Amino acid sequence: MIFQDFFLLILIFILVPLILFAYFRFRGANTIRFSSLATLKKSKSSWTVKARHMLIVLRALVIALIVAGLARPQAGREETKVTTEGIDIVLALDVSGSMQAEDFEIEGKRHNRLHVVKEVVKDFVKGRDNDRISMVVFGGRAYTQCPLTLDYGVLIQFLKNVNIGMVEDGTAIGSAIGTSINRLRETDAKSKVIVLLTDGRNNAGEIDPLTAAEIAKTLNIKIYTIGAGTTGLAPFPTKDFFGNKVYKPVKIDIDDKMMTEIAELTGGLYFRATDTKSLKKIYEQIDELEKTETEVKQYTEYNELFYYFILPALGLLLLEIALANTRFRKFP
Repeated sequence: MIFQDFFLLILIFILVPLILFAYFRFRGANTIRFSSLATLKKSKSSWTVKARHMLIVLRALVIALIVAGLARPQAGREETKVTTEGIDIVLALDVSGSMQAEDFEIEGKRHNRLHVVKEVVKDFVKGRDNDRISMVVFGGRAYTQCPLTLDYGVLIQFLKNVNIGMVEDGTAIGSAIGTSINRLRETDAKSKVIVLLTDGRNNAGEIDPLTAAEIAKTLNIKIYTIGAGTTGLAPFPTKDFFGNKVYKPVKIDIDDKMMTEIAELTGGLYFRATDTKSLKKIYEQIDELEKTETEVKQYTEYNELFYYFILPALGLLLLEIALANTRFRKFP
């Protein structure tokens, strides 16, 4: 509840004390003098005498309620209308064999690239709001792991099922872009984005990556490319003669030049992630660059509640008049 004329309520704290002061200050003006009150003091007081101040209390309450009613008490019901211009995002993830390289860490423990990428992507998805997100995985070919959806819980469940070797080995970057474009080309989103992560060079598929990027540019689809992997040699897990896990230093090249051209051609950016920290920062940057525009409109409907104060005030006023002319009637 709010009061539109809040400052009018200050009158309550001015008028009520003045009324009470005037009553108790001048209530002995009309008196009858007796030589002694000893006999009167011995007599029992009736409830009428004990409640003799009831009328002034009623009067003060009447004035307080009337003033509160004049202050226009209102109860409002607020409704919020949110209008969003969503972004459609496709997350294209490399699941080729080279993603087994364990050059990334989480809390000091070594993990392969795909494991760390999945954790970072999961946080990225959880941070989005009102955007449809799809997921494409690729190796020697590309396919849609999850269509565009607002159900991030389902998307994260699909993400958990992404594993190395789920498609034939290779790195079909052009096919990954082409499949991602198919997810976006007929949508009505104001902004369409592909976030493509790989740790290798294009060596499979029938679509040239730059040709796919040209198609994306024509359809106003922006591509952010991410190269994941340390520079130089990376520890790659393998088995020794006895079946024990050992690491072999392997150099896995990323085509930085082509990845940069793809991004720049479509108005995106190319990032290089050499460790877990930089990978997280990259997805945070993309998250900031691709924010959904949200327009919030608030509507408030108010109901006047003055009658909750005025009606009781009238009732108390009638009660005061009735008592003043019956049980508390004064005789000259």
